[in-house]
Amino acid sequence: MAALGHSIRNSAIGLGLFAMITGGTIAVTQALTAHRIQQQVELAEARALFEIIPQSAHSNDLLADTLTLPAEPALGVQNPTTVWVARQNGAPAGLIVPMVAPDGYSGDIHLLVGIAPNGDILGVRITTHKETPGLGDKVELKKSDWVLDFNGHSLRSLPAEQWTVTKDGGEFDQFTGATITPRAVTHTVKRALEYTRRNQGLIQRTWQQTPAGEQV
Repeated sequence: MAALGHSIRNSAIGLGLFAMITGGTIAVTQALTAHRIQQQVELAEARALFEIIPQSAHSNDLLADTLTLPAEPALGVQNPTTVWVARQNGAPAGLIVPMVAPDGYSGDIHLLVGIAPNGDILGVRITTHKETPGLGDKVELKKSDWVLDFNGHSLRSLPAEQWTVTKDGGEFDQFTGATITPRAVTHTVKRALEYTRRNQGLIQRTWQQTPAGEQV
């Protein structure tokens, strides 16, 4: 019996050590992977910024020139949001607003919406999503040019009811076999326009300031 008890104790200790080592390895792997994933997200975001407002269209440091807008829960913006400010020789050139569509088919869809000083859309880019390959992922520019249909539109150019997909009576096409994803993106682009319009006073005051190093 003593030998059996000793064997059980040894097995328990061994299993405990194995669980600790395995758990520690998983935790370290997750931490390293999360860091790499975040780096990739940031790189994709930076590339998208310069696709929306290219270097030739601004003279300031777009990555450093930012403005924090307040939360607007009614517009689906739950926390203060940092937007990028573009200037061309001191004059306003545009804003890039990060938004999240919470109602994608497979979860959150992260996107950037570029908005000109007059309220027109300069461009929209999807930065991260988990939508279905071959269907919902067509919101990515590398998969289709659908996202370019937003360019030039504004809250002036379309009535509120048209800011949805054609299946719902709106302006923007859905994809064959996929409606939820483009609908979610379209609604979120509209919210970005409404969000900046609601904060136009703060935006205008920021544009009137000249950050250090900016040309005038």
